[in-house]
Amino acid sequence: MTRVVTLMGSGETAPTMVRVHRQVLERLGPAPVPAVLLDTPFGFQENAAELVARIRSYFSESLRTDIAVGSLPGERGGSTPEGDDRFASERLVTLLRDARYVFAGPGSPSYALRRWSGSVVPGLLVEKLAHGGAVTFASAAALTLGAFTVPVYEIYKVGEEPRWLEGLDVLGAVGLHVAVVPHYNNSEGGTHDTRYCYLGERRLSVMEAALPDDHFVLGVDEHTACVVDLEERTVSVAGVGTVTARRRGRSTVYEPGAVLALDELVADAFAAPHRPVELAGGARPEAPDTTAGATDGSFPAGPPLLVIVRAKEEAFAAALAERDAGGAVAAILELEDELERWAADVPQQDERERARASLRSMVVELGRLASAGVRDPRDVVGPFVSLALELRKVARDERRFAEADLVRDGLVALGVELRDGPDGTDWVLGATP
Repeated sequence: MTRVVTLMGSGETAPTMVRVHRQVLERLGPAPVPAVLLDTPFGFQENAAELVARIRSYFSESLRTDIAVGSLPGERGGSTPEGDDRFASERLVTLLRDARYVFAGPGSPSYALRRWSGSVVPGLLVEKLAHGGAVTFASAAALTLGAFTVPVYEIYKVGEEPRWLEGLDVLGAVGLHVAVVPHYNNSEGGTHDTRYCYLGERRLSVMEAALPDDHFVLGVDEHTACVVDLEERTVSVAGVGTVTARRRGRSTVYEPGAVLALDELVADAFAAPHRPVELAGGARPEAPDTTAGATDGSFPAGPPLLVIVRAKEEAFAAALAERDAGGAVAAILELEDELERWAADVPQQDERERARASLRSMVVELGRLASAGVRDPRDVVGPFVSLALELRKVARDERRFAEADLVRDGLVALGVELRDGPDGTDWVLGATP
């Protein structure tokens, strides 16, 4: 029997997480695996239907899996006919009961908690993990699964004091007493600390002190998955970043590809403060830096799509510096291919707009540089030829014929054919000898 809960830090519909989704789906039995999308975290948004369509497209095209939509009454994603919410709750119960794969992702964690708390959803998720199935929650949805939840928007955007909300505590039912913090390595702030799901070190330290002694923070980097196998009692890390078990400012970090016992993860989090905590592989972490982020350059490279964009920008610039038109065109086409690959991703910021802007700027720059190539070659070399002809005329007038011939021969060698006539000297561009 397969019982798996997967926590994704972000990138749940990006190319970085395709392999993670596929591996879990393959464990759930032969296709088609019944799957359901819970759209509640973004169900209040005006573009909810668009996000649903994008997620369903990702599952269909990248994972070869059809995914149904489970909505609570009043949500805009829509599992029920337009304007008909009479049976939304009953429909959701049926979908969750029959699904082998349950997925939820971006949006507002506090909104999702208000809608899910007191509903059938938490109990059905626990039942799924008890009797067989997989729950994959990412970003805002992942925040809700622990005993405590970060009200991200209220703290980061509205300015409320750092505090916890009571979470669904689905993970508590399987032995993990944690506060899940996705976007753990976020670097969107640039000059200010937005790690730990936009909290930064200062606010996380305050909130961490308020956690009960038997709880800890489980941090999941962006475009990273923490896969908990409840049958094997193991935890594995997949994707591009790390998973962190943190308690009272002490952290144990697990690199991509790490596999460890679930009990080991818990033990690492509760290691006695006086005993150095060892990382996977035996290395020891440095003392936590509470000032990192603003000026020390310690922020991560950023979201994978933007890392790709910067790499293509550098390739484009290098090609131009080498006057390699083919290389510049290749960088543009490769970036366009990447935008297509990431089309289904639901970004947490304006990553795709930034990528499109970069693509357009490359095209404009290449066009600007190519403008000289479509001009009449006479317009380009004409001023230089005219100067050389004037020097030749002066030399001939002064009967310095050897110098005049030297100018003529030099122009011919460069592919400029001279035609002397009674009205002066004309010239045409010809093949270089």
